Amino acid sequence: MPEADIALSFPHCHSDMMTQTPDFEIFLATTPGLEGILCQEVRLKGFKHAKAVPGGVTIKGSWPEVWRANLWVRGANKVLARLVSFPARYLTQLERRTKTFDWASILRPDVPFRVEASCATSRIYHAGAAAERIAAAISSALGVASTDTASLVIKARIENDVCTLSLDTSGELLHRRGHKVAVNRAPMRETLAALFLTQCGYNGAEPVLDPMCGSGTFVLEAAEIAARLNPGRLRSFAFEQLVSFAPAAWAQMRAVKSQRTPPHRFYGSDRDSAAIEMCVANAKCAGVSDFCVFEQKPVSEIRPPANEPPGLVICNPPYGTRIGDKEQLAALYRAFGQTMLDHFSGWRVGLITSEPTLAYATHLPFLPNTAPIPHGGLRVALYQTAPLP
Repeated sequence: MPEADIALSFPHCHSDMMTQTPDFEIFLATTPGLEGILCQEVRLKGFKHAKAVPGGVTIKGSWPEVWRANLWVRGANKVLARLVSFPARYLTQLERRTKTFDWASILRPDVPFRVEASCATSRIYHAGAAAERIAAAISSALGVASTDTASLVIKARIENDVCTLSLDTSGELLHRRGHKVAVNRAPMRETLAALFLTQCGYNGAEPVLDPMCGSGTFVLEAAEIAARLNPGRLRSFAFEQLVSFAPAAWAQMRAVKSQRTPPHRFYGSDRDSAAIEMCVANAKCAGVSDFCVFEQKPVSEIRPPANEPPGLVICNPPYGTRIGDKEQLAALYRAFGQTMLDHFSGWRVGLITSEPTLAYATHLPFLPNTAPIPHGGLRVALYQTAPLP
């Protein structure tokens, strides 16, 4: 006989009773390998019970914490509300147990949804069949349609014969801040750039320079951190389509301003004039133009900004795997390293690349580097130095 159905979590929420909503688990997804860095950010921003787990960070809270996580946290790719977990060894059991959940407390009948499922080490092994059964159960219970193009997503993870249903409260991936008007080839996602800045010890209190700035991701993230601008301030989220959403409370949360004028400036340079034009446009849309300086120049000509203390140089150069030729790129890396050693005494350096040979071509005194992480179909690592002599 199938084992008994046991609910492990079952949050209820109504928009007129938000303060009475019991806490539930909230999962902040990130790039595997950077869970500890994200956990550091989440704790610094005041979220309770933050714990690094494979693939992200869990916190405890209710819907206001879901909103804050989407609005505040820079390093998360998604914010998932864990709705319910239960044993599920058969598709019929999966459908029956899904139907008993109080979907009317979460989903609106006028907002379509879709289901994404994954299965691992379970009797239920067909993710497509599992997604169909879950979608049918929700539609039957609520009378709301399931469509393949819906922006509201229920995620089902079936592992070791236990199904966990979560709601994607973010919608579009959170690196889409809503203010970048142009990107170059092989861009670094804003969420990943923010985590690399944190990993380099950056907290907004020093100048940052990116000598191969592309569309300006590192410079803009550094400026926003220093200016205390919320990363989600200019975009919308999937949770705005839920029963629990309270527009007045959300407007009040977004209206809280902690903005300040940074004590330093943020600098980007690139040999490509089109890249500099992109950076200027992106900085204007992000509202940080007053704090950013962009110049067209080759790596060998960069120098520390006048009237600034030593800070952080960070860059994501071409790797050769996707852009350029590795042998030709070795000369670029050597020029970068020599410029750092000749002119940037006291500055720290952070360099991201998939090619260790290119990193070491700089001859910079790197500290032990961290394990590679996935990025754009490759595995990249952050190479850091202490303050240069």
